[in-house]
Amino acid sequence: MANTTPASVSTPTNLQTALGKTVINDGVVAKVAGIAAREVAGVFALGGGAARALGAIRGAMNSTDLSQGISVEVGETQVAVDVTIVAEYPAPLQQVADGVRASIISAVETLVGMQVTEVNVNIVDVHIASDDDEAEAEARVL
Repeated sequence: MANTTPASVSTPTNLQTALGKTVINDGVVAKVAGIAAREVAGVFALGGGAARALGAIRGAMNSTDLSQGISVEVGETQVAVDVTIVAEYPAPLQQVADGVRASIISAVETLVGMQVTEVNVNIVDVHIASDDDEAEAEARVL
């Protein structure tokens, strides 16, 4: 019989030992990856435009989605991660991507205990701090 589970449904990872079973949900793996990515110098935010807009609303309510901008594919013992970021200007983009990749691999392999097969980094924008300063200045004038 074919597996009819939709790709969007979180399927927990089961790790069996002699002393018992540990279940790690995909959302936990995504959250670990998201926290690791945010710790990298040069990362301004995670997620595309719509995700960041939703994150701003969550931020206004003092709530944060730490897995925003992260997509994981979890197998029996391996994980593949896709991450969407906004980089700070003038950080070297390849160095930021390499840092995000290394941070996610280290965190997932250390904290979750699963092998990371790949981390795909998609840089969708570059944040320029002076743009925010100008927007705030205009808002004060109104």
